[in-house]
Amino acid sequence: MISLRERSFRFFRTLRFRLAATFLLLLTAVLIIMSVLAARNLDEILETQGAAKLRDQIGALKGWFSFDEQGHPVWDEVDMSDPEEVAELSRLQSVYVVADDTGKLEKATTDPKLKELWDRSTIRSEVAQIQQTHKAVLKTIHSTDGTPYQVLSSTMTDNKHNNKVWYVAEGRSLAEDRDVVRRFQRHLILFFPIALVACAIISWYSAGGVLTGLQSVERAAQEITGSNLGLQIPKRDADDELDRLIDSFNAMSGRLKESFEQIRQFSTDVSHELRTPLTAIQGQLEVALFTATRKEQLQEAIENALQDVERLSNLVRALLLLSQSESGQIPIRKTLLDLGRLTADLVEQFQIPAEAEEVSLSHTSTASILCEADRTQIERVVTNLLSNAIKYTPRGGWIRTSVSEAGNMVRLTVADSGVGIPRDHLPHIFDRFYRVPDPNPEKGLGLGLSFVASIVKAHGGQIRVHSEVGKGSRFDVLLPAASAHRALTQPAPAMTQTEPRA
Repeated sequence: MISLRERSFRFFRTLRFRLAATFLLLLTAVLIIMSVLAARNLDEILETQGAAKLRDQIGALKGWFSFDEQGHPVWDEVDMSDPEEVAELSRLQSVYVVADDTGKLEKATTDPKLKELWDRSTIRSEVAQIQQTHKAVLKTIHSTDGTPYQVLSSTMTDNKHNNKVWYVAEGRSLAEDRDVVRRFQRHLILFFPIALVACAIISWYSAGGVLTGLQSVERAAQEITGSNLGLQIPKRDADDELDRLIDSFNAMSGRLKESFEQIRQFSTDVSHELRTPLTAIQGQLEVALFTATRKEQLQEAIENALQDVERLSNLVRALLLLSQSESGQIPIRKTLLDLGRLTADLVEQFQIPAEAEEVSLSHTSTASILCEADRTQIERVVTNLLSNAIKYTPRGGWIRTSVSEAGNMVRLTVADSGVGIPRDHLPHIFDRFYRVPDPNPEKGLGLGLSFVASIVKAHGGQIRVHSEVGKGSRFDVLLPAASAHRALTQPAPAMTQTEPRA
């Protein structure tokens, strides 16, 4: 049994968990970054707004002052009956400083917690800075109890008394702003786990939805048996990666079904073809064993059995070659091949069997026709086609071969005036063991054309057939032509004597 630890380990390795966890980690990182940036941005906005507010206040503060005869700043009269003036003045006087350019206080906030506002060295340095840059100084200070204050420092000039410069500062408490930022951060902290839980649930179900297609592929793969190899998964019509995966799986399933059908058919065909000679051998030997009384009878039975054994051996050898060819086990060693000269030589070799059957065999080729092919395999193609043509052409008939160019392909044609192939049999003549009904069973095993088709396909070519009963047949083999570069850089291959093919 699977332990809880192993079950947990498997769960964490599932694709659904990894997708959901990746999404959640990315979302967490994004939320953290956004929260930090949002809190910082809020703080900067409040600081900017506070600075603008202080500029307005310090401008208003300067407007409330005038200078007496001794050159000291004095408050203008306040209309105590006007509550707006009283409130404004009270607001301006909550945090402020007025001092001369030496740092000597003239008027200031009376709150003892704000002693940092009155520091004479700070006042002198800020006056010097303002006179140099012509800009107000914005700073943050802390009271003795830790409360932060935003302070804006500026100057005002007494035009009546030698343009004397006075230091003016206005401040405001940042406690409310910091409280706003803290409340914002607190809300983010409360929102954060809720958002993560919600996103975890959404990401989990979203990942499950995305993986539905994969799960259908998994179920289909588990349901595939020898009886339903062609099982197809319905598409989601989303035209996405999963649909393309489903297409690939369906195509693979179709190929598997086709391959297994070929194997099943191959086994059936082999069993059928092997049973006949084996039954004949068994019958001949049994008859000889139980009925033969003379040496000649035994010899005749053995000779007949040997003929069937030879036929059986040829069948096995042909089946082996066909199986190797269809499975790609026979290597294709392509070289520059003069197909016209090769065909001419093979036609020359087949003149004797053609004359024995009283059939005229000829070849026409106008020039050297080069292609890229395996010489040995193409020889098998030509010899099979010539053998079939001689076999099915009556006496007095003719067989003509030709090689010509066809665009980026070369065409080998083998035509005869033989018996022809009925139209309904043409689609099947390249199938294994398929034979057009013929009164002479010794004319073939039904493997030659299958072998030819597999070789041509392995070369990236095509084979076509046109036939009419009583008028003959024409086989056209199309093979890739030699590239122009290779034809120019390599010399034409020299022809050698070709060994006859069985």
